[in-house]
Amino acid sequence: MGGCVYDKLSTSLLAELIGTFALIFIGAGAGALAAADGGGLLAVALAHGFVVVGFAYAYGHISGTHINPAVTLGVWAAGKIDTTRALAYVAVQLLGGIAGAGVLAWMLGERAGSLGATVLAEGVSPAQGLVLEMILTFFLVNTIMNAGISGKATIPAGLAIGFTLIFCILMGAPLTGASLNPARTLGPALVTGNFADIWLYFVGPIAGAVLAGLLYKTVLEERKPPAAR
Repeated sequence: MGGCVYDKLSTSLLAELIGTFALIFIGAGAGALAAADGGGLLAVALAHGFVVVGFAYAYGHISGTHINPAVTLGVWAAGKIDTTRALAYVAVQLLGGIAGAGVLAWMLGERAGSLGATVLAEGVSPAQGLVLEMILTFFLVNTIMNAGISGKATIPAGLAIGFTLIFCILMGAPLTGASLNPARTLGPALVTGNFADIWLYFVGPIAGAVLAGLLYKTVLEERKPPAAR
């Protein structure tokens, strides 16, 4: 997530496809197994965070390791990726999420349950869920922009991004599932046929990501001083 990216689009798309597949296969898998076997929230949060850290270092130099349509649109809003590449990234990320959920369902069989679907908890309104997903995704993309894209972090960017995802899931998962990622929601939803409130898992994360991208572009990005004449 951030750093130098290869110019070859096909290679970048393959990296995004595999990375997003892994995020849903491992992350949603941890959620499904936690529900089936009584596992804890920390294990689910760590599973998602570790995937991000691992693939940030594996593919960050190839595609940036967005593995999340909301992240890609936030980077696009910041002017750090062109429109054609951004749309291609989003398409393969959604395909990767669907493929990851499909293989996961086959792998788990009867233990698949809801397949780690991100749904609203009892007592959480769609409006509350929308705002929470927006805020948490803002935090995530804010870290990506200022630690990854800027290259100014004092610790490795992949760790900062993974840690941010972990703390967002620890807080948000009991309320909305803490998707922060339309591909994370779409895959399990398609496979299980559970589309309850799915719109907010697209609108909230995208809005939060775009806000973070625009904030970076207009306020936080370090700019070189104008050349002296």
